[in-house]
Amino acid sequence: MDNALYVGLSRQMTLRRELDIVANNIANANTTGFKVEDLMVRTEQAKPAKTLDGSSPVKFVLDTGVARNFTQGPMTKTGGDYDLAINGMGFFKVQANGGERYTRDGRFTTNPEGILVTQAGAPVLDEGGGQITIDPRLGPVTIGKDGIVSQGALRAGRIAIVRPDDLSTFAKDGDNLYRNTTNTAPQPVTDAQIHQGMLEASNVQPVIEITKLIEIQRAYESVAKMMDNTAELSRSAVERLGKIN
Repeated sequence: MDNALYVGLSRQMTLRRELDIVANNIANANTTGFKVEDLMVRTEQAKPAKTLDGSSPVKFVLDTGVARNFTQGPMTKTGGDYDLAINGMGFFKVQANGGERYTRDGRFTTNPEGILVTQAGAPVLDEGGGQITIDPRLGPVTIGKDGIVSQGALRAGRIAIVRPDDLSTFAKDGDNLYRNTTNTAPQPVTDAQIHQGMLEASNVQPVIEITKLIEIQRAYESVAKMMDNTAELSRSAVERLGKIN
């Protein structure tokens, strides 16, 4: 009976973690470039608390991390000169948090020095790793599908679009950014295009996430009921044993 309580507790812990992830997905349903996440779980074998005719080993449920779905989100037209959306698998490269970071959030602007930056003020990097400076005196800005930033006949730079060999090496780093967790630098891509005046919406599907919330709630209640029944059975057994002379 103790084994059932321990297994139930391990499942409740993963359900709580899954609830947090689904709630975060729903909260970011309107966040530009956000990618939906799911909890990964596994079973872990362990010696049972008791060996009285019980299964051995007992299997506990543990979470192993978060899986992120990088599929393309829908693109919406904004008309903004510095609003950019990537069509295809790739990431903008920016300078933030003490190093290079990566994002699908193309809500860019310029700072007082004319440098192209994110909403949080992180400089957007070009293919050589440098900053891109816009001079408003030179006229309107045109950003091609290949990332080349132009003002009339003047080329101001080329926005870098990169991706890693393994997307699982990207970890969240705040402000809708990812950091590379390996020593292998993401490589430039040629099969992705930049669309000026558009933004990529989140790929979260709210109806699916709300359905998950309901499923998690039902699963949590079911496990809680099982644990209550097990505890009651244990209490009744102790009471009956105490009456035996």
